Amino acid sequence: MKLSKSALLGIVLAYGIIPWLLGDNNYVMSLIVAALIIGGVALAWALLGNLGGMVSFGHSAFFGVGAYVSALLTMKAGMPVLPAMLLGGVGAVLASLVMLPVLRLKGPYFALAILAYAHIFRIVATEWESVTGGSGGLASVPQLPVVLGFDLSSKTGGYVLILTLLLVFIVAYRHIRASHYGIALRAMHGSEDATRVVGVNSVLLKAMMLFVSAFMTGVVGAFNVHYINFLEPDYAFNSMWVMLPIVAAIFGGYRTISGPVIGAVTVYLVDQLIFKNLMPTGHQLVLGALLVAMIIFSPGGLVPLVRKIPGMQRIASGSAGEQAC
Repeated sequence: MKLSKSALLGIVLAYGIIPWLLGDNNYVMSLIVAALIIGGVALAWALLGNLGGMVSFGHSAFFGVGAYVSALLTMKAGMPVLPAMLLGGVGAVLASLVMLPVLRLKGPYFALAILAYAHIFRIVATEWESVTGGSGGLASVPQLPVVLGFDLSSKTGGYVLILTLLLVFIVAYRHIRASHYGIALRAMHGSEDATRVVGVNSVLLKAMMLFVSAFMTGVVGAFNVHYINFLEPDYAFNSMWVMLPIVAAIFGGYRTISGPVIGAVTVYLVDQLIFKNLMPTGHQLVLGALLVAMIIFSPGGLVPLVRKIPGMQRIASGSAGEQAC
């Protein structure tokens, strides 16, 4: 994959300049890590909605399952953290298998059905006390390891790891979109019945996008639990792992690849660093107003809006042809 100069500049800025400037500020770095966690879920949500054509209200199920699988593998099986994180993503994929019957549903029916599954997983985690610890949760979850002398459990280390995961997800998203599967998925948006006539198995393609989205979300959930070293059902399956990523994806531009991540960083940091200080209570109302304004004046989101500014097109797009649909 050929990277543009602006994309290379962004990678250098993300990996070099930000840790150099803010590495000693644990508070700001923790906010950036939190924003990237939300951005990871937002990216997975946008992939499912943009390519799979399915709007989900239940991504907290994948986030929570991935977190629990990784935490339990490290605590009870003694598995190293990094492989356990990947298996957390696999656990989220396995959890998505029980959701396959609802793939034939469309629109709000699919979204509500996935939301119901998220509540089911939360109840299972709460009641299965012998394994999950029940409502008391799991304490002292193993932290992120030291790799080649670099402590991934530090704020800067956690930032580098979650940033790397997001870049891998973005590359995977781009390859899927450009593949024959991506072309077929986009064709389905015009007419699913028509694509079936020419031999496209729409249900199988949707299932594949559900698996990819679940894996991404599960890995992010696994990262989060080892980053904060604690887990309990109400946190793991909290609705914030649905609503914040949706807001971020729509604000940044869910039909672009970088939009969900840019939206998450912008929305979360502006909220925490500015609005929360100005309005300690009710600061989320300002975010709601901004989201409404963005939907009215730039339905495509922040990234397409920035592209309209003279001289900013290359910087905003990161690489040619980023628009996913």
